Amino acid sequence: MKKLKKFISVICSLILISSSFVGCNKNDANGKRTLNVFNYGDYINEDLIKKFEEETGIDVIYDTYESNEIMYQKVKNSPGTYDLVFPSDYMVEKMIKEDLLEKIDFSNIPNYQYIGEDYKNLQYDPTNEYSVPYMWGTVGIIYDADRVDDVVDSWDILWNSKYKGEIFMFDSIRDTLAISLARLGYSINSINKSELDEAADELIKQKPLVQSYVMDEVKDKMVNGEAIFATVYSGDAIFIQEEAPDLNLQYVVPKEGSNKWFDVMVIPKGAKHKTEAEEFINFLSEPENAKENVEYIGYATPNTGAYELLDKETQEDETVYPPDEVLDNCAIYRDLGNDIKLYDDAWLKVKIN
Repeated sequence: MKKLKKFISVICSLILISSSFVGCNKNDANGKRTLNVFNYGDYINEDLIKKFEEETGIDVIYDTYESNEIMYQKVKNSPGTYDLVFPSDYMVEKMIKEDLLEKIDFSNIPNYQYIGEDYKNLQYDPTNEYSVPYMWGTVGIIYDADRVDDVVDSWDILWNSKYKGEIFMFDSIRDTLAISLARLGYSINSINKSELDEAADELIKQKPLVQSYVMDEVKDKMVNGEAIFATVYSGDAIFIQEEAPDLNLQYVVPKEGSNKWFDVMVIPKGAKHKTEAEEFINFLSEPENAKENVEYIGYATPNTGAYELLDKETQEDETVYPPDEVLDNCAIYRDLGNDIKLYDDAWLKVKIN
């Protein structure tokens, strides 16, 4: 998950109505309104940042991170540094427990009306006080169908020795262990040590078949045809398919189940520019802007207004919007608290063997 930054000066008047806000406060030493954003790399259409700055006069200072854990440490150890961050579901749950997030003033976010009911009251923020959904998707397998003579509907295919050296796996503790847990019929949120040990043992057995453990670089590698199989996020699957139209690349969520994930917008505790953060959340939730953003990123949108603006082909693309029977077999990651050490230990076992 992505990168950028920009600058503009300050005005304040009726132009803010376009983002459904009124009023203006100067919050920087030089009299400018500013907003400090921390997001995954390449996880926003940068044209929207420019548009927001031009419409509001707010100077957006934009930094990126590579993982939820990096973001969490920065927010926890440097309170007040960022006004808006984009964590995943389980990290939101953790940050709420640790009192690291501000409650959002939804009177400043009228475009929240476009967030679908299916994306509210979820377990990571059951009272909808701290977050606004940004993107969602699934975890699955992308594969070159022209180079496979087996049915690809199970995680088992990634343990098939005939495809030795043709497999990319996530270099990710939660995602990779979740795949092994799901394959074995266990919860992807298991805190049962014997189940996690078994999942780790299966990954160790698989290691000789794996070409490498990767993250963002998987996109270029699959576009270049460097392997037959890769574990990917659904939005990355779309990107890969679009960048390699000459390859018969297919995406599947295996029948044993997988992860259905949500990335959301939240305001860290002690944010210095909370009103500006809410203004940006509202801007990104406006259907036209949300559509432009989701078309750039490639993931699924929780914004019903934006979804209605998408072309029919995208709306019916099951890679992006899987049918209910697939989603019903997926689970959301939970914050595991201190039990996350079980995952750290299991992953270390995989890495050193």
